[in-house]
Parts: sequence; C-alpha cells; structure tokens
Amino acid sequence: MWNLLSHPIIAKGLGSVPDEESDSEVLQLPDHLPILPLRGLVVYPMTAVPIRVGQQRSVRLIDDAVVGKRLIGLVASRNPELETPGPDDVYRVGTVAAVHRLFKSPDGTITLIMQGLMRIRVEEFTSESPYLTARVSMAPETIEESPEVEALQRNIVDNFRRLNELAPTGPEEMGTLIVNLEDPLQLAYAVANQIRGIELPDAQRLLELDKVQAKLRMLLGLLTKEVEVLELGRKIQTEAQSEMEKTQREYFLREQLKAIQRELGEADQQQIEVQEFREKIEAAGMPEEAEKEARRELDRLSKLPTAAAEYSVIRTYLDWLTSLPWNVQTEDDLDISHARDVLDEDHYDLDELKERILEYLAVRKLRAERADERKQAEPTDYIRREREGVILCFVGPPGTGKTSLGQSIARALGRKFIRQSLGGMRDEAEIRGHRRTYIGALPGRIVQALRRVESNNPVFMLDEVDKLGTDFRGDPAAALLEVLDPEQNREFRDHYLDVPFDLSQVMFITTANLLDPVPTPLRDRMEILRLSGYTEREKVRIAQGYLIPRQLRENGLRSSELSFTDGAVGKIISDYTREAGVRNLEREIGRVSRKVVTRIAEGKTEPARVTVRNVPEFLGKRRFFPETALRTKLPGVATGLSVTIAGGDLIFCEATRMPGNKGFTVTGQLGEVMKESAQAALSYVRSKARELGIPDDTFETTDIHLHVPAGAVPKDGPSAGVTIAAALASLLTGRRVRDDVGMTGEITLRGQVLPVGGVKEKVLAAHRAGLKTVILPKQNDQDLEDIPDEVRDSLDFVLAERVDDVFDFALVSDGQERRGPVAKGAGSR
Repeated sequence: MWNLLSHPIIAKGLGSVPDEESDSEVLQLPDHLPILPLRGLVVYPMTAVPIRVGQQRSVRLIDDAVVGKRLIGLVASRNPELETPGPDDVYRVGTVAAVHRLFKSPDGTITLIMQGLMRIRVEEFTSESPYLTARVSMAPETIEESPEVEALQRNIVDNFRRLNELAPTGPEEMGTLIVNLEDPLQLAYAVANQIRGIELPDAQRLLELDKVQAKLRMLLGLLTKEVEVLELGRKIQTEAQSEMEKTQREYFLREQLKAIQRELGEADQQQIEVQEFREKIEAAGMPEEAEKEARRELDRLSKLPTAAAEYSVIRTYLDWLTSLPWNVQTEDDLDISHARDVLDEDHYDLDELKERILEYLAVRKLRAERADERKQAEPTDYIRREREGVILCFVGPPGTGKTSLGQSIARALGRKFIRQSLGGMRDEAEIRGHRRTYIGALPGRIVQALRRVESNNPVFMLDEVDKLGTDFRGDPAAALLEVLDPEQNREFRDHYLDVPFDLSQVMFITTANLLDPVPTPLRDRMEILRLSGYTEREKVRIAQGYLIPRQLRENGLRSSELSFTDGAVGKIISDYTREAGVRNLEREIGRVSRKVVTRIAEGKTEPARVTVRNVPEFLGKRRFFPETALRTKLPGVATGLSVTIAGGDLIFCEATRMPGNKGFTVTGQLGEVMKESAQAALSYVRSKARELGIPDDTFETTDIHLHVPAGAVPKDGPSAGVTIAAALASLLTGRRVRDDVGMTGEITLRGQVLPVGGVKEKVLAAHRAGLKTVILPKQNDQDLEDIPDEVRDSLDFVLAERVDDVFDFALVSDGQERRGPVAKGAGSR
C-alpha cells in the first residue's frame, strides 16, 4: 500500500475527493485496482470529467467502488467502437480517479463526475470477471523548472485565451482558473481537457509523456492547430455571412425600388421585358411546338432575378425565337415575261438555266391558280402537303456567272437574296448551330441568314459547296443533307433553337466548280445544271453588252469617252486571257478603262477607241501564243483535252526513249488512274508493234519516260488514254502527231475507245486554243449536240471506235495527208 497524501499533486487535488471527512484520512492505492475502460476519452489527473456508464459490468464496478469508497483506474480503449474491450484492447497508461458525483437514470445508466488524481501504469491484469482488475503502479511525471517551461506556459495561456474567445468551451470561471494556474503540469492537463478537437491517439500520447516540458511542447502544437482551424472557420463564417447580408440587402433594395416604381406608376424593367416578349410571341406566328417552348422559357425568365447568369441566356434565346420570320414571306412575282426579261437583261446565253427558272415560275403560277380546285378535291380531314422548295446546283468553271445568276433569279422572282460562302467551312455547328449549354452559343448560319433577311422564302445561295472541309469538329456536308432535302427541311432543327423551322419555302441554289468533291448523298439531293465556258463570239457579246458598260460606270467614264471594237475585244480574249469564263476579260477591260481615266485626269480629253492595232498600247505585249505546233514538232508529243476546276484545258503528253532494258517511267504528279491508263497504253502499243512497224528488239533495249507537264499540278482520270497511246506510238514509230489535233478518250487493253465526260468543256478548250480537229470516242457522238453551232461548225470531229482509228488519223509522216473518218459540223449529229 502507498500513502497518496505524501504526493504533492494528490495533496492539491484532495479537495475533490468524494469523502468529505477530515483531510487527515489516509487514501491508499490498493495493489489490485478495478479498471474502467473508456471509449473515445482520456481522463487526465487533476481534472473532473463527466462519464456515462451503461454496461452491466461497468455498473457493477461503480456500485462496488462507491460502496467501498474505492478508487477506480480509468484507461482508454484502443478501439472506441468495441463494446466490451478486454485487457489487450486498452492502453497501459491511465489515471486513477475517485467518484465525485453519481446520478442514476430510470433506464439503468449511471452518470458520474470522476476526479482524476494521478497517472498510473497497468502492470498486469489480474481478473476479467465480474469486471477488469489489474495490478498498477504510480507513474509520476518529471517536472522541470526552466525558462523554456515558463515560456511554454505563457504561450499556452495566450493561445488558450484566443481559443476561449473563438469558441468558449466552459464557464467563464473555468477559463479564468486555467489562465491563473502556475503549476505547469496542472496547466497542461487542464488545457488539454478543454480542447475538444484533440484526437484520441494525441490525447493518450500527451498522457504518456513523462516530462512536463515535452507535454507542454506537444500541447502548444495541438492548441495552435486548434486555434488556426477555429480562426479559419470564423473567417469562412464571416465571409458567408457578409455575402448573405449583401444578397439580403440587394433584395430589400430591389423590393424597395419596385415599391417606389409602383407608387410612381413606373413598371419594373423585367416586367416590361417579359411583357414585350409575350407580345412578340403572340405576333410571331410560331408553330405549336415552338410557341410552347417560347412560353415555357418566358415563364422561367419571369421568375429569375435579372442578376442571375441564366437570365441573359434565356433572354437571348427568346430574342432569337421571336425575331425569326416564322410567318413572314415575300409574294412571288409570277409574271413569266417579266422574269424572262430580267434574266436576259442580266445574263447572255445560259438558256438551259433560264428555262429551268421559268419552268419553276410556271408551276408556281399554275398551282396558285388551281389551289381552290385542289382544296375542294381533297377530303376535309386530310390535305396533302405539296413540296414548295427547289434545290439547284450550278456547276461550271469560275467566271461563268453562277453567283450573279442567283441574284438575277431573286430579282426575277421578287424574292430577297442571301449568299453564304461554304468554302473552307469545317465545323458542322456552322450549319446546325451550337447547343445552348455552351458559352457564347449561337444558331447556325442558315438561321442567322433568315433572321437578317426577314423572310422565310428567300433565294438562298450556298456558294462553293465543293470546297467544304471536314475535321474533328464534324462534317458540314453531312449537316447540309437535311437542309437541302425538300422532304426533310420542313422541320429543320437548329441545335441552338431545338424547335422545328420550315425551310421548304426557301429556294436553295448551290454552286460548284467540280462535282467530284461533293459527297454522293448531297449530290443526289440537288438538281445539277451545268454552265460550260463561253466561245469567243459569246465573250465578245458579253463584253459589249455587260462588261464594258459596267466598267465604264465603275470608273466614272461616259460611253462617248471610251469604246471597243469587236476585233479589239477578240484580240484581248485570244492574246491576253485564256479562260472558260469572262472574269479575267473584265479585268483587262478595267485596266484599259483606268488608263483612259488617267489620260483624262492629265487633261487629254479626246475620246479613246480601242482597236485591234492599239490593244498592245493599253495592255502591253501579248501573253498567250499558240503552242501546239511548237510542242508537236518532234515525234513523241500528243495534245490531249482535259477538264479542270477552271474549265476545259489542253494537256501535252511527252514521251522520250533511251538505251535500257524495258524500263517505263511516268512523271508529272499523276494520279493512280492516269498511271494505269499509261501502262495500258504502253501494253497496247507493244501488242501492235509489228503492225505499227516498230522493230522487234525495240522494247528489249529501250527505256521509256512519259511526262505530262505541268509537274506541279495534280492530274488524274482515264480520259488521257488515247493521248498517251498516240504519244508512245509517235515516239516509237518516228511519226509525229498532227499539231492541229486534240484528242480525248479512255482505252482498253483490247484497243477500244470508251466514252468520257466533259466533252463540251474539252471542245471549247480546243476551239480557244485554235485547234482544227478533235478526236472523240464514238459513243460521245450525242454530246456534240450540246456544243454551240459556231464552235461545231469551225471544228472537224473524228469519232474513234478503236485506238487504231486514232493512230491512222493523228500520226503522220512528213508530207503525208490526213486520213480517217471525219465528222464536220452538223453532220456529226
């Protein structure tokens, strides 16, 4: 047995021992002490702690201790979730305590006020029934007296004051008592008992430290952390409260402002906007689904504060919905004579396109006249919806008037005109718009254009449809499938609007230089109308009737100050431009006009007349020369006809030979199809070597190189087959190809000449280049009907069924006369 009164700490704390008899009574630490495990709690010496006991063995322990006035050992359980911890489940360092107060509840639980007396160490557990009993020993702490201990005490007191200000954890007297404690050990335990945020392992480690200085240092760290957490919480709470107060203040101010406006008879701005949108929705004439969506969004808008981020999003959406021409359209001018006059006034020739537009107008006029009869014939419960729109595609080389024709069509119909360039477009959202969930979302260009034009039946030109791109953002050509389909575009859904808009009244016109890049599904939805190049006579008429008057107006000249003879215009066409259209021709006329304007500005006022003789004075030396004669002087060169993005053009297939061993080289940036045509041409020439008079050992000792200038321009297609075969035959036989002949056609290994496309463009190119004869496949005979009479009458046509026909006509020796079947002018039809 030990006398606890001899320990100075115990002597200080005896005032809280449950026995109120004389202090002289001796309290002894028994050899075997009942142990009460605590869940989630560490009791320190010299501190009073409330404990709630509910387990049967713990209640019995308390009853025995109170009856026998015995002390109790308090140790913490390692696992707070464990219901009945055993000897291995508790820490070995704890506190001996006495019961200060005891309260029993009706449910059988007991609430105790325990007074910690001194630190103990459990040496050995001696019993587990009816409750834990152990042999313990005292474990007094080592108290140092040093300046560091005093400094730690002061820091702990300062931090505790701050802690108590931020979150008072007990009565005000308790805080004052702790601040006035001088004993460092008692201060450490008292402050640790007041920190609510301390974790169980940290609290147990603080109890187990032997030196007071170490306890104070650890406690200071825990106390500093707790103060920082509380200060951060206070800061967050203050900011949140300030924001809330600001929001409340703004709300009250807005309510006061509304009240003032009501008193003054002034409506709220938000209410004004809501009312304006409501009136616009009523007047817009939207379909049922669009009107329902607009009213739903308007209801949301009326319930949102104007400062809300979504307010502006909904407002912009409603602005788009109400400003679209849902039920606004221009009335068509169905006067066929007027439309014909407008088209003829703006464009020369283009009879096929003009006739198609007049047919469209005639159908619209007849349907309008018979609308009443059709309604009477239909059942009252079902009215068939007729297709209204038309999708045209103008295909032709640059400068042939595709875009300006669209403007003329709009003027002839009395409709508004929109032009949208598709060249280089790569984002599918440009057509269908962005969804409203994206920041800065907008409708697609179709909807934007209709809003600008304020009509739901304009003439809508989609320029350069063959130059659409595609990348990770989608395929715009795929998005156009719905736009350019009369069966689907009645309910076109833009991603931004997400309601159907009727595009069936729109007259869509697309333009392209080539059809090959246009995807097949998109091409299938359009009616293809081709614009070929112009002949020289047509260009002269276009220049005199359209281009020259326009350039005179643009340069501020009078018709009496500058004039052109037909011969001068023809010389400009042949010597200074070489194109299918008339764009460069107009540029050259503009150059002449500006030089005349310069002369007038210098004081030379005499009228200028441009003739064949003085064209070089205005435009300098000629830029283009006939080159077929120069190119075909030597054997191995043949003149072919091709179709490019700029219209028809000439190509020259050049072949040469050198000593070698059956080598065959093809250059000129040719595509795979054209390379295969060259190989097929060589194989056919080799198979006909004996008939052509080529020595038997020629191919064994010869390498052949075929080149197609210009090497920087990609070339492909099978229509150069007869040209390549003629060049190879010319090289190997030593017979040159006629310099006034152009040819086109695909060949087979058996020598057949197959039909090709673009005959009109190729023939016009031959005519521009000054050729006299064109070799065509026999099966292209019917295409000669599309060629203008003046061109057909000025050329001879050789219609070849086999490659031998080409060789017989095109290959000549020096002084040899022409041979072979020739079709002249109208006789070819």
